[in-house]
Amino acid sequence: MTQLLMGILQDSRLLAMILAGVAAIATVITLAMPLLVSDPLPRRMKSVALERDKIRQRERERMARGDKISLRQSPKQYMQHAVERFQLAKWVGQEEAREKLVQAGYRGQAPYVTYLFFRMVMPIAALLITPLYVFFILNLAYPLPIKIGICLFAVYLGMQVPWLFLKNKIQKRQLSIRRAFPDALDLMLICVESGMSIEAAFKKVSDEIGSQSIALAEELTLTTAELSYLPDRRQAYENLAKRTDLEGVKSVCVALQQAERYGTPLGQTLRVLAQENRDMRMNEAEKKAAGLPPKLTVPMILFFLPVLFIVILGPAAIRVMGLQ
Repeated sequence: MTQLLMGILQDSRLLAMILAGVAAIATVITLAMPLLVSDPLPRRMKSVALERDKIRQRERERMARGDKISLRQSPKQYMQHAVERFQLAKWVGQEEAREKLVQAGYRGQAPYVTYLFFRMVMPIAALLITPLYVFFILNLAYPLPIKIGICLFAVYLGMQVPWLFLKNKIQKRQLSIRRAFPDALDLMLICVESGMSIEAAFKKVSDEIGSQSIALAEELTLTTAELSYLPDRRQAYENLAKRTDLEGVKSVCVALQQAERYGTPLGQTLRVLAQENRDMRMNEAEKKAAGLPPKLTVPMILFFLPVLFIVILGPAAIRVMGLQ
């Protein structure tokens, strides 16, 4: 094996062919990637437009009949039946589950039922699969208490997997909103100072900011719908703050509520809040940059230094082996 590797390294023509093949494959992948990546913006904006129509119809029917009518997508029947039969909302559901689902971009009863269903199914699946692997397939040479502990840990992990998935979605969504929010505030400032109403400003910003953050465009479009149809406009700003759960967005919502209540001008407030959000984004970037050196220590020791030693000492070793 060593002689074969040395022969490949010494054959310049073979190395040139390998590098040319790698370069050709990389070129094909680079050219094909834009064609394979789909643009989710039109689909998400269409769903938000449908959500606005649903809010309009729901509010009209509620005002006409005096009750609340759910117009959202219904959950799957077998999931709904399992949740109702085992009463998962009492012993599996959490108080903040609905709020976290909304923060992750999942609205309505169907995502909540799906979340509860998988909170029940995942531990059962782990309880059935883990003992099969531990006791029969892998046949681990561990004492029985350790094997039982592995199975119990797998069950606990299976119950936490839906919650971890939800937290991951929330973090990605908040990161997208946090990065695009200062630019959205600048656009909103321009719209407000040009004489637009706050509803028209939200709508215009949601149309323009979609190329940077689909999540932020979706939230602003929903806020526009709520400003148009909710009886209390302050509730729309509070809902926006709850759906995003970001300090910068909460500050803007408080400023908008004060302007709605006391009639204070929004121009200077939005300008200051936009600068504060930019400073927060820059501080976060500087914090991540300052934490890179310790994180890169282990990868450098494991991957960079061995390759560097091979590149530096490899030709000398090959020459010494050739002389022998």
